[in-house]
Amino acid sequence: MKDPMRLIDRFCYRHPNFGIPNLMRYLTIANVVFWILGSVNTVLMSYLSFDAALILRGQVWRLFTFMLYPPSAGLLAFLVFYFYYWMGSTLEQYWGTPQFNIYLLIGWFLTVVYGFLVYFIGGVRIRIDAQYLYLSMFFSYAALFPDQQVLLFFIIPIRMKILALIDAAYFVLAVISNPFPVNLLPIVAVLNFVIFFSGTLLRNLPKKPSASTINFRRASQKIRQEQRSQLYHHKCSVCGRTDTDYPGLEFRYCSRCVGYHCFCIDHINNHIHFTE
Repeated sequence: MKDPMRLIDRFCYRHPNFGIPNLMRYLTIANVVFWILGSVNTVLMSYLSFDAALILRGQVWRLFTFMLYPPSAGLLAFLVFYFYYWMGSTLEQYWGTPQFNIYLLIGWFLTVVYGFLVYFIGGVRIRIDAQYLYLSMFFSYAALFPDQQVLLFFIIPIRMKILALIDAAYFVLAVISNPFPVNLLPIVAVLNFVIFFSGTLLRNLPKKPSASTINFRRASQKIRQEQRSQLYHHKCSVCGRTDTDYPGLEFRYCSRCVGYHCFCIDHINNHIHFTE
């Protein structure tokens, strides 16, 4: 099975200006604004959530405003806002603006499609917000930075992989406790994580060694020998720039590429991954 991330990486490489920079900042600000307005006028909140029947009657703004529905009516919401912004901004810095925008766009699209499907097929009206979609960022963040430690409630040190397990337990509880079809919303929200990390998860499955299996240590030694003979230490596999020609340029190695490939800081998050 082909890794869907290859298509996403190719699109991002060809469209480096796609998306809205600092998208999570704007979403968080909008969430805070609606939290304040909702505290003053609770009726306003009823106009934000996704409702297929009302959208078909002309309230098309609900296609987008459900992404701005605050996660809580209490002061705890500000802690959630902080985590949303922090994780979203970090993911955008790691992936790049196009890839992070696509991540949220896929989650938005799948949620909207599911909302219409249950209405047209089952005749069920459900009101949807983006709570599970935003919480799914925990899984992506933990997959990239599993051992990073954060201060829960700004006091308790805890690793991201533990927070992701707690988040997973919350999703499972929601699937079990909520009535159908609302209980499937957490599963729909996780699909964008599956799309982005399915290739990584499959590559990490135990495999029988074969003649075509790349020995990372041997490959790295071969690269170092070539580097010594060519008078440079690092060379970008995309643009060809070296640390000899550009002494101040930062270089990194991609763990998702098959083999041992180096990239400059401009292309480490903006390249098509090597597969063989």
